[in-house]
Amino acid sequence: MAPGDPAGPGNAPVPPELARYLATSTGLPQPTTARVVADVNAYYDETVEDFVRRRHAELRRKNRKNDEIWPAIAAELTCRRFRAPDLTDRQLRRIVYG
Repeated sequence: MAPGDPAGPGNAPVPPELARYLATSTGLPQPTTARVVADVNAYYDETVEDFVRRRHAELRRKNRKNDEIWPAIAAELTCRRFRAPDLTDRQLRRIVYG
């Protein structure tokens, strides 16, 4: 994989100048910095619905109850790349179970 190439299917290309900058500032190889940037972008490109479903499943596997899960997910949504709309418990349930 060449620096600046996508890190995998569906990932947007990483600007070569960003990969060079990160390689210089971190000491990591440029292909590694391109992969890390693409992975971070892919994480933040997750839709609200996919994020809610994924986090609900993760928290359920940790034996958390829904009355704990909904406020936790709502709080986490405020930290996403682009702020998600405020969702009620009912709206979150509809995403997961709808």
